[in-house]
Amino acid sequence: MTAFISETQLHSGFAEPATPVQLEAVARALEANGFATQLVETAQDAKRAVLDLIPLGSEVHTGSSTTLETLGLPQELESGRYDPARPKYLKLDRRTQMAEMRKVVSTPAFMLTSAAAVTESGSLVLASATGSQIGAVSFGANAVILVIGAQKIVRDLDEALRRVEEYCFPLEDQRALRVYGQHSGINKLLVLNKESPGRIHVVLVKEPLGF
Repeated sequence: MTAFISETQLHSGFAEPATPVQLEAVARALEANGFATQLVETAQDAKRAVLDLIPLGSEVHTGSSTTLETLGLPQELESGRYDPARPKYLKLDRRTQMAEMRKVVSTPAFMLTSAAAVTESGSLVLASATGSQIGAVSFGANAVILVIGAQKIVRDLDEALRRVEEYCFPLEDQRALRVYGQHSGINKLLVLNKESPGRIHVVLVKEPLGF
């Protein structure tokens, strides 16, 4: 049995929120790299910002994310007012419909997820066990929205990878065991350094969200 790991038992520095001044500098760096960025005060402000970006009835896929769960966004997007991809994906048979499953999650109109870390120079780092979010984020989705808490700011890419391995992964592994009954893994990593303006939107929150 895996012992419960609390956030306070992990690298405490990776749970510490950045200052407003640091967040404003990161927002400018993200904008310079082509990521449209909104800096908001609270979790509720973040939720409103996300929903303002997604027209009613739009096709949208939500990646597995404690940040999104905290905001109640998966439930909101499956309320009947949008066209969510996840219920379609879950109805398909992995043994016989994997090609269709890949299409559903890789090419939505809107992809909504979070990131494990954001560097001071405005790069975004995502980690995944299966890679099911990565295709849509990197290229497949028409629009991508990333909601990112204030504790995810790091100095550089080396520190971002340390955050993934030392802080995010133990907590995600614990969540995966609880929810799916199996371990997670840092099997696939995506680093976004730049993007053509208008496709990727970052909602940066001045309070911690997720891990």
